[in-house]
Amino acid sequence: MLFGFNGRATRNFLIVLCLMNFILFVDRVNLAAAAVVIQRDLGLTNIELGLAFAAFKYAYAPFQLAGGWIADRIGARRTLTVCGLAWSITTMATGAVTGLASLFAVRLVLGMSEGATLPAANRALSNWTSLASRGVAVGISHAAGRLGAGVSAPIVAFLIIWFSWRFSFVALGAVSACWAILWWWHFHEDPRQHPGITAAELDALDGSASGRRINYGPVPWRRLIPRMVPMMIGYFCQGWTGWLYVTWMPSLFSKNYGMDLKKSSLFYMVTLICAMFAEFLGGLTTDYLLRRTGNLRIARSGLIAVCWTMAVVSLVPAIFVHDLSIGVTAFTFALFFLGFAISPMWTATMDIAPDYAGSASALMNMAGAVAGILSPLIFGWILDRTGSWTAPFGVSLGLLLLGAVVTFWFRPDRRIEAVAVSESVTPSRGFA
Repeated sequence: MLFGFNGRATRNFLIVLCLMNFILFVDRVNLAAAAVVIQRDLGLTNIELGLAFAAFKYAYAPFQLAGGWIADRIGARRTLTVCGLAWSITTMATGAVTGLASLFAVRLVLGMSEGATLPAANRALSNWTSLASRGVAVGISHAAGRLGAGVSAPIVAFLIIWFSWRFSFVALGAVSACWAILWWWHFHEDPRQHPGITAAELDALDGSASGRRINYGPVPWRRLIPRMVPMMIGYFCQGWTGWLYVTWMPSLFSKNYGMDLKKSSLFYMVTLICAMFAEFLGGLTTDYLLRRTGNLRIARSGLIAVCWTMAVVSLVPAIFVHDLSIGVTAFTFALFFLGFAISPMWTATMDIAPDYAGSASALMNMAGAVAGILSPLIFGWILDRTGSWTAPFGVSLGLLLLGAVVTFWFRPDRRIEAVAVSESVTPSRGFA
């Protein structure tokens, strides 16, 4: 048994999806792990290296929507297979870059393929998990991604030391290709078509025993977008602060608190580990609240509002008390509560639109990606204007409080039904 997934087929499905998230985040942050060596070898300036980093983000945001829409139209099996092969090829191609232009190009394509991936994975989760187990499934799979981000630096460093930075990208890309083949072989859009699934597993899925139809077809954007606007606003508020941890936090530990590089890296790693456990615990908690209360608004919206409020409470000491111990503790707790809110957020998209979970989660995650583009820039602007490393987090306080208020309009208890013209899924081969 794996956290309630006690059947072989559903357990293997979740394991394969966790592998995807792990590899996805390793391939996403491997450039940062090898940046010093690549910059020296290619003769890039700091501005040029920053431009290469930005290429991923600029493609990642718009292709969220494309990936979710395609997955809702043709299914997660084909969508994720193509995405996996695409990020595999671009990762291997990174090992052959000769300058800024080629590096920018491969990172741009990587952002396209990875941007489409998480919404498509959310669509697969919507088909293969029940209402009572969605939170823990999201929590486990997303935590695997955090783990991949955390271990990418030593993995890349080992490959560079023993081989070269170019070989490290080729090796990681080859692993990604193996996952894409595994996914194509194993996954079925409709769990009932999996040859190894049991009757008990089907009974545990929403409506499967009564012949639930897995719908694919046109996405009702006129109904979906208005329902997702509150969640897009909320995830923008969440992403604003979350992306600051990825971009500015190591520098803040070093320059604001006077840590050396070794100590600042250690504390940064600790915050990422806390976020990994938080996403997993957030999934467990949202499912537990649903079992205890039977109320989706309490289990999803209420939990998210509490998490964002606690993140604000955690950030206040970091802003107003300039002390190393207090600051590091406060920032770590704030990231913990931000991570705790992620699983119920992604789970709520499946509650609202189970037949359009790809497009619904894409809209939400796209808003978070836009926040990731804007917040580091505005943080730097406020930093230059004020000279304070903690003052820019004042914007985070206001946005998180706004997000907590907006949760009132999430309404995961109001489900969008499938359009009548949608098509049933066609059988596909796989293994148990």
